[in-house]
Amino acid sequence: MKRVIIGILGSTLDRGTTSERWEKWRPTVSLFQHEELLIDRLELLHEAPFAALADLVAADIRLVSPETEVRLHQIRFGRDPWDLADVYGALHDWARAYPFDREKEDYLIHITTGTHIAQITLFLLNEAGFLPGRLIQTSPPQGGKRVSSQGPGHYAIIDLDLSRYDALSTRFARDAADVTGFLKSGIPTRSEPFNQLISRIEQVALRSKAPILLTGPTGAGKSKLARRVYELRHQRGGLDGPMVEVNCATLTGDTAASALFGHVKGSFTGAQKDRPGLLREAHKGLLFLDEIGELGLDEQAMLLRALEDKTFLPVGSDRPVKSDFQLIAGTNRDLRKAVVEGRFREDLLSRIQLWTFSLPALCERREDIAPNLDYELRRFAETEGRQISFNKEARDAFLRFAESQETPWHCNFRDFNAAIIRMGTLAQRGRIRIEDVEEEINRLRESWQRPQSPAAETVDLSEIFDPEKLGALDPFDRVQLAYVISVCQRSKSLSDAGREIFAASRKNRSVTNDSDRLKKYLAKWGLDFQTIAR
Repeated sequence: MKRVIIGILGSTLDRGTTSERWEKWRPTVSLFQHEELLIDRLELLHEAPFAALADLVAADIRLVSPETEVRLHQIRFGRDPWDLADVYGALHDWARAYPFDREKEDYLIHITTGTHIAQITLFLLNEAGFLPGRLIQTSPPQGGKRVSSQGPGHYAIIDLDLSRYDALSTRFARDAADVTGFLKSGIPTRSEPFNQLISRIEQVALRSKAPILLTGPTGAGKSKLARRVYELRHQRGGLDGPMVEVNCATLTGDTAASALFGHVKGSFTGAQKDRPGLLREAHKGLLFLDEIGELGLDEQAMLLRALEDKTFLPVGSDRPVKSDFQLIAGTNRDLRKAVVEGRFREDLLSRIQLWTFSLPALCERREDIAPNLDYELRRFAETEGRQISFNKEARDAFLRFAESQETPWHCNFRDFNAAIIRMGTLAQRGRIRIEDVEEEINRLRESWQRPQSPAAETVDLSEIFDPEKLGALDPFDRVQLAYVISVCQRSKSLSDAGREIFAASRKNRSVTNDSDRLKKYLAKWGLDFQTIAR
C-alpha cells in the first residue's frame, strides 16, 4: 500500500530560507529524513499568505526524498485561524472532498504543525472518521532543535483503535463518571433510568447554553440539581457570573416585574432608588426560576424577550439593558395544560423546553433510598456538627418502611430529609434506636393523612360520558365509577390512586400492581388517568 501523509504547513516551525535551515529542526521536512519511514505522497495544506514558504518546503522535501510526490493545497481557515468553528469547517470541507482510497493507501495525519486549534481539529476529524488513518507526531532531537549532529528528531504513530486508546477512553469514561457523580452529590444511585437522566443532563450542561426545563413533583430535587449544574458549569469555565435563584410563586402583584427586571427611581410609588433586578444580577451566570408556571403573563412576555434578545426594559425605563445568562426553569405543573388554559404563553414554553428533563418522585426510585439515607446522615453531620448513625435493627426497620410500596413520600426528599433531621436531633448519644424509628414512622403516617371527601357526590358523570353511554350504565356501575374517578382526580399519580382504592384487597395478594389494576379498570370504560385527572 502507498503511504500518504496529510499535514498543515508550520508557518513558524517550517520557516527558513538560508542554507542554515538544514541545521534547524523543521517538523514537516523532518518526516522525510527518517530512513525507515518511506512516504509516497504528501498532501500539504497551507493558507494563501504562506504560498512561497509552502513551495520552498516542497522543494526541500523533493531534495531529501525524491521518490515522494508533494501536493500543495491552498486552504482558507476563515477570518480567525484560532476560531474552532472556522478551522473545523474549512478542514471538514477539505476532507469531505478528498478522494480517500483506504484499500490502496495508508494515511497518516501529521498533528505537530499548525495552530493548537488546527491540531485539535485534525484529531477530532480523525476520531470522527472524516480523516481516516492514524496520527503521526514529530518532535525535535533531545536537547534542542538543531539536527546537524543529532539526527532528524523523533516520530510516533498513534492508532486511535489500539489498546492505548482504550485506556485513554477508560480515563475519559472515569472523568465523565466523576462529573455525573458530582451532579448526584456523590450519591451512588442504583436507579438505571435516573442515572441515564443525570448522564444526559451532564452532557447538555457542558455542551449547551440553551435553557433547561426541570419538571417533576415538589421535593424531587429540582433546586438542588440546578445548583449542581451551576457549580459544574462554573468549574468548567462556562459561566463566570453568579447563580441567582428565585421561586416565582413569591413574585406577585406589581412587584413581580420590578423584582425580575428591575426599575428606575420614581417609576412607581415607593421606587426611591434604581433597582437592578434579578436578571441583571445573573449576567454571565445562571438564573434559576423555580415554579415558572406561577409567573404572570406580562412577566412571561418580558422574560421571552430577555431570552431571545438578551435585552429587556426595567420598569419605568425606555432604555433597554443587557444581560446574558443561562436559564434553568423548574415546575411541578403541566405547562402544556397551562398553555391550553391561557395561563402560560406558548411561545415562552417553546423557548424554554428545548431541553426538558422530568425528575422522578422518590416513590419511583425506591432502590435509591438506602444510598440517599447515607447521604442525609453525612449532610446532618456537616450542618449540625455531630455524627449520628442507626443501630442495625433501627436501620433495617426504617428502610423496610421507606422502601415499602405502601409509603407514599408525598413531598419526596423534603419528607425524607425532615425525617432524618428529626431522628438525628432526638437520637441519644448520636445513635438512632428502633424506638426513634417507630416514633418517626407514626409521625410521617399521621402527616400524610388526608381528610376523606364524599367521592361519588362530587363527580358529574355527564361531563365525562355522552348521554347514550351514560344511559347504558347500571346504577351500581355509576356509583363505583364515580368513586374511582373522584380518587383519581385528587391523587397525584396513578400509583397513589391505586394504593387508596385497593388498600384492603392488597393485603391478600402476593404481588401488588395497583397501577396496572386501576389502569385496566379505567380502560374498561374507555378512560385513562391523565384525561380524568386534569
